[in-house]
Amino acid sequence: MNYPPAGTVHKKTFHQNDYLAPLAIPTGEMAQDVLGSVWRKNDIYIDVGVFAISNAVMVLWLNVLLCILISYLIDDWDVLLWVGVIFIYPVYLLINALRRPTPLPARFNRQRREVCVPVNEHDYWIVPWETVIAQATEHQSFSQAGKYSIGGGLVVGFKNPDPHAEDELKYCSFTFACGSVTASRRVWECMRSYMEIGPEAIEDFREKSHHPKGVLATYWDQLLESAQRKGWPMALLWEGFFGLFIFNILLIIALERWKLNPPPDLTYPDIIEWSKPLPPQQWAKRSPELEAAIAQREAELAAQKNL
Repeated sequence: MNYPPAGTVHKKTFHQNDYLAPLAIPTGEMAQDVLGSVWRKNDIYIDVGVFAISNAVMVLWLNVLLCILISYLIDDWDVLLWVGVIFIYPVYLLINALRRPTPLPARFNRQRREVCVPVNEHDYWIVPWETVIAQATEHQSFSQAGKYSIGGGLVVGFKNPDPHAEDELKYCSFTFACGSVTASRRVWECMRSYMEIGPEAIEDFREKSHHPKGVLATYWDQLLESAQRKGWPMALLWEGFFGLFIFNILLIIALERWKLNPPPDLTYPDIIEWSKPLPPQQWAKRSPELEAAIAQREAELAAQKNL
């Protein structure tokens, strides 16, 4: 599978592909965990998962509210019958996902510059960091009613280290429903910055594996934190009104506590040993090719800022 060089952008009228790696050069975006995908972070590794239950809840809840609003405005509550038909399958998928074990995360080890990719409960791959593939996609569309919508995501791909693997087992991937190219770059930048800069390059996040308080107390802490960053008017608008009534944040907090408290861990015996710290003199180094590519990209970004 051949990909264009990192930094290549293929843009059409309603579609765009951004190739971010290999090699993993800076995107120019800030590292931001917009999906809550970083489940663990320390000086040795980060665990990155794709179980974004909050996205599913927000999308379903918001669409149901819109349908209820439409029914009220046109004074036709029979519309709700069609709502049930339309959303019964997405709700089934959500319930089915909640019933299954939470998918295991990929572990990015910065000291070894390798990634552990769980293939199933018993098998995993150890993939060199510099071979990881990343692609951001975005598409725009218009409905028959003239409504404009945008969607997209980030695909992080891994090549099977076994050169003799069958074709269907040569690659696997993690897909993140980021919604846009910009958000996809920021999610990818979390992984790239951690591996190439260090843990300090990623903003500390609320630890998902430690919930000493209840759902309401946790929400109140988040509201206070938001007020300190944005001020009370914006916090009450976004985390208050939109968070409670539009995005159903209380249900999201409850489901995350259920499925990610604590997040699943990689318990393969070899990976437990692989995840232990190494003496600094044994840390893996960047390849000369990546070193040169990063230097070139940083120079390009600096020139763009000076324009």
